[in-house]
Amino acid sequence: MPKADKSLQSWEDAVRWLIDQPDRQDLVEACYFDQPLTRAAERFHKGKEWQAVSRFLPSKGGRALELGAGNGILSYALACDGWAVTAVEPDPSNLVGAGAIRKLAIDSKQPIEVIEAFGESIPLEKAGFDLAIARQVLHHADDLEGLCSELARIVRPGGLVITLRDHVISGPDQLQPFLDGHPLHHLYGGENAYTLGQYKKALTGAGLEIIHELAPLKSVINYAPLSKDELLDGLSGRLKNMPVLGPGAAGVARLVPADIMLSLASMIDRRPGRLYSFICRKPA
Repeated sequence: MPKADKSLQSWEDAVRWLIDQPDRQDLVEACYFDQPLTRAAERFHKGKEWQAVSRFLPSKGGRALELGAGNGILSYALACDGWAVTAVEPDPSNLVGAGAIRKLAIDSKQPIEVIEAFGESIPLEKAGFDLAIARQVLHHADDLEGLCSELARIVRPGGLVITLRDHVISGPDQLQPFLDGHPLHHLYGGENAYTLGQYKKALTGAGLEIIHELAPLKSVINYAPLSKDELLDGLSGRLKNMPVLGPGAAGVARLVPADIMLSLASMIDRRPGRLYSFICRKPA
């Protein structure tokens, strides 16, 4: 998204500010901004989020394109798992952009091709990737439909398009509360969110078939770095403090199988900025 005014910082400067805050180091690590980057990338590769994503990928690998690759942690994970990876990232930054990906590729000895470009206009003429993947990217799009069309274009028929951890709002009235609660938006002004319907319309309008819609609490892909137990403890605490339900509600909730409990909670989750992921296929 474009900056709201010229007084705002760059994304790189906003991240540097966050890294320098002694009381925000948990968030720094949760965002994989900690250094050295090779260590952060390896932690992501071994983490539960990537393990969950990997279950949707073909075991034989192939050609993969990561759109909006940031500092390259996901491209690194793909390369480690045997994929031939192209990372597309518009920011040249050595901390959070293309420069960081190139250094990560050199330091880790992983062959990651880097292209500096925006997702709405990928400078690759021929489609043919087996996988296009975008983590925390779609909600930044100025042209959501155009971005999804580019994802669909560069994937071969039968290939996968995966979008991960995008912010969802129930309607326009939730956008400002989400922006106000974001830890870095006040610094760089680049956050945004769309409704669930807008994401689905953009993906299907690009000719993609949504084969899995992952609601906020149904997959660790969305709620990482929290574990399932930590998430359930949080839900139990909220139920306990709800006057209508009373203290006994948390105990009763614990008797419900965890996956069912989280699925039910996702159905009523209306938090501004909650995270959704989509696993899509381009029809053969």
